[in-house]
Amino acid sequence: MTRCSRIAPALIAILVAIGCGSSKPQDASATTEGQAASSAPAQAAQASAGQPAATGSASIQGTVRLNGTAPAAEKVKMDADPVCQQQHASPVYTEDVVADANGGLKHVFVYVKEGAKGPFPVPTQPVVLNQQGCWYTPRVLGIQVNQPFEIVNSDGTLHNINAKPGVNPPFNIAQPVKGMKTTKKFTKPEIGVTFKCNVHPWMRAFAGVVEHPFFGVSGADGAFTIAGLPAGTYVIEAWHEQYGTKTQTISVGDGETTSLEFTFTAQ
Repeated sequence: MTRCSRIAPALIAILVAIGCGSSKPQDASATTEGQAASSAPAQAAQASAGQPAATGSASIQGTVRLNGTAPAAEKVKMDADPVCQQQHASPVYTEDVVADANGGLKHVFVYVKEGAKGPFPVPTQPVVLNQQGCWYTPRVLGIQVNQPFEIVNSDGTLHNINAKPGVNPPFNIAQPVKGMKTTKKFTKPEIGVTFKCNVHPWMRAFAGVVEHPFFGVSGADGAFTIAGLPAGTYVIEAWHEQYGTKTQTISVGDGETTSLEFTFTAQ
């Protein structure tokens, strides 16, 4: 049986619509490889940090909190693609808003909006967006301008990566084979670049593209860290896919660790 005959008719229609890739020519920075990705999913998650060596000795350790009750997560219906459904022993729920019992808000991109003085070296290690279990990992990531951005299909089913930036060029690339990877770059700063899969419409991920290494993403308890800052005064912004942005100005000294808290209000 050929590879294409194993793809459901509906998925073939989508693959044809995007031409086994993009309906528009890819830019010169894009490459797609048919062999298995060299990094395992766990290694890909580690690589997503992708930041160069620290340039200063100050740091910010903070927390993002949600004031109010988070909207109830909805169960994701994956039964349209058995490959997706079979990879999950328990139900999967939406992650638009994820907060713990103490209000810690997950998946918030926190970065230096103003005050960073460059230029800064661009990491050669790629930031990795992995597709596994028909789910994007990580959901929110940070990346520097011109840093390699690697998208990996770890599933035995068709995915397409439909990127919807507003400043950088959009792209829409098909990955029909498990192990395929595509490398791209963003050439301009942009916060909240959206990725989706047209085959599996519940899949969403977001990127913050900045010109420096001073950023972090809040974890399950809402905590984040921005390390390696030179002494100075900075405008720090927190971005959430549902609640928008909050900004604060903070000063840090050499060797200091300063605390910072952002609060969003549930809608």
